[in-house]
Amino acid sequence: MIFWAQVVGGFLLLLFAADYMVRGAVAISHRLTVPPIVIGMTVVAFGTSAPELVVGLEAGLSGAAGLALGNVIGSNVANVLLVLGCAALVAPIVPKQGALIHDSVVLMGGSIVFAFFCVQGEVGRIGGFLLVAGLLAFVISAYKREYGAKTPDGDLLVEEVEEVGSLPDSLAIEILALVAGLAGILFGADLLVEGAIGIAREFGVAEEVIGLTVIAIGTSLPELAASLAAAYRGHADVAVGNVVGSNLFNILGIAGIVAIVTPLPVAGQLISFDIWIMLLTSALVLPLLLWRWRLMRSTGLVFLISYAGYIAAQAFGVERLLGLFG
Repeated sequence: MIFWAQVVGGFLLLLFAADYMVRGAVAISHRLTVPPIVIGMTVVAFGTSAPELVVGLEAGLSGAAGLALGNVIGSNVANVLLVLGCAALVAPIVPKQGALIHDSVVLMGGSIVFAFFCVQGEVGRIGGFLLVAGLLAFVISAYKREYGAKTPDGDLLVEEVEEVGSLPDSLAIEILALVAGLAGILFGADLLVEGAIGIAREFGVAEEVIGLTVIAIGTSLPELAASLAAAYRGHADVAVGNVVGSNLFNILGIAGIVAIVTPLPVAGQLISFDIWIMLLTSALVLPLLLWRWRLMRSTGLVFLISYAGYIAAQAFGVERLLGLFG
């Protein structure tokens, strides 16, 4: 019971701490007259992925590589099927003309590179450096392309900043929200990882399965909350920006940084099943952005049913499931 209490407590801390950390950082950035498009590219993009990063580092340093990699892969699957599925049920998603095309192509390319490192059996330090270098190259190129220009991607970034909740107009409160939020993320990640490892050991479940399911859903809660709020306010397309940005940072930034700190051996199930599901879900984003397919409520429901099927496969046992088919 104590392990589940730690997991739930860690989830709640991560959810609220990440929100207030981002609010504080955005408010301070506004106070320093940082342009909204720059805030969207940096503060919001990195801040909303902070829970996944800290959880990944905590898991990697605790010797739970399966938990760290499972969280990255599972979060990317959850972001597409769960987050976009829920957002589409609130309001149909119609991406802006020309928005996020470059980002979606980079996401697919980065997912393929990440998968290549995984099927080698280990994401080592060299692979980690290459993934982080890819993220830095993407951010720099996006900054050069968007800054000072009127583009669909730039408009979407500004909308993402506008969706961030406000704080009272006080520098002291803004700094407190930033610092307390960061402290909450660190403590929440520690609770979450400790509880998840305990659950895995108590029930004999592989760490990667806990990472793919329980931890992935928990660390995707900030994206889910932000996307549902945006869809409710009539900005459903912001959900796509949240998902693409988060998934990019997961595979390039989080996996890369954790692999630099400690090489990550890849479990057999991830290689034979989950990495391919992640690639498939990443590919689902391409028609939305390249050809502006509308993500209607019916499609959102299919996404959610598919995600329920994915979780059911994990509960049943992927190895047993694959055995049934040959």
